[in-house]
Amino acid sequence: MAFVTLNTSKLQENYCFLDKLFKENSIQWTVVSKLLCGNKLFLENLISLGIKSLCDSRVSNLKMIKKLDPNIETIYIKPPPKLSVSEIIKYADVSVNTELKTIDLLSREALKQNKKHKIIIMIEMGELREGVMREDFIDFYKKVFELPNIEVVGIGTNLTCLSGVLPNEDKLIQLSLYRQLIEAKFNKKIPLVSGGSSVTIPLLLHEILPKGVNHFRVGESLFMGTDVYNDTALEGLNTDVFRLYAEIIELIEKPMVPAGELGTNVEGESFSMESEQMGETSYRAIIDLGMLDVDSKHIKPKDNSIELVGASSDMLVVDLGDNKNKYKVGGLIEFAMDYMGVLRIMSSKYIEKRVVE
Repeated sequence: MAFVTLNTSKLQENYCFLDKLFKENSIQWTVVSKLLCGNKLFLENLISLGIKSLCDSRVSNLKMIKKLDPNIETIYIKPPPKLSVSEIIKYADVSVNTELKTIDLLSREALKQNKKHKIIIMIEMGELREGVMREDFIDFYKKVFELPNIEVVGIGTNLTCLSGVLPNEDKLIQLSLYRQLIEAKFNKKIPLVSGGSSVTIPLLLHEILPKGVNHFRVGESLFMGTDVYNDTALEGLNTDVFRLYAEIIELIEKPMVPAGELGTNVEGESFSMESEQMGETSYRAIIDLGMLDVDSKHIKPKDNSIELVGASSDMLVVDLGDNKNKYKVGGLIEFAMDYMGVLRIMSSKYIEKRVVE
């Protein structure tokens, strides 16, 4: 057995810290819930914090959110696939967009469903992920404003997620100026400059965030307590909201060097023998967790004496050395995880999800 826990009190502490920070700076923020992979139990606990707006990148997750609380504002946080337009209009109050043809389809579907659909138009600021090119955005906005049942509520950008381009004053000032340009040229009010995410929080803490940026989309710092800009923990936040536990299903003292002719393993990797370990033994444990559930590079045993040796599809091997902490078959090994570790674990249907306080 293996299971992941969500510590509700630590999550609440993180939420209160961030909510206070944003309110003190007159900034709206939306929680990015995609890390929870639509898990009903964890979403219920997240919503119970008093959250009014949630972002996600899967329609099925937005559907679950609306089922739990129809009054929560839902944002589809990537450019919508054309084949999902009908469901996006049904379950997302807002979507982020970069394609005119897709926005036209959203407009047509919103008419059918008798809804006003809100959009945030993403601008390319160097990250080379989603975003309208800056030389095209004036004409882009002009055409969007002509579409019925579409309300442009914001201009936004994404940074760091693909190429690692960090936010700075210059880029975010540019984004704010683009909002002012659109408002002046078309006599339209654009309420949100959605230029903030977890990576932008340090700019806010150091009081160098341009005043025009008034909307943040935050997931990683809330759930993981990370300072994404500096790749460290963010002071004041808990970094152990999530924990992973896996049961030991075998524990035997074994040679440290494999015996026989070596080929490649299931991942196509080959290994060489370490001659200095010939004849040495250690206690090895097999735990009920594998590559199907998580990438071992993204988890770390809480016990520093434990070393990850390797993984196959549904088992992971750890070296316990002389087993000084007296682990036994049936016992649990605890792991910390980074963001990608939690994401993989949460998407595995084989890992039980539990809430703790």
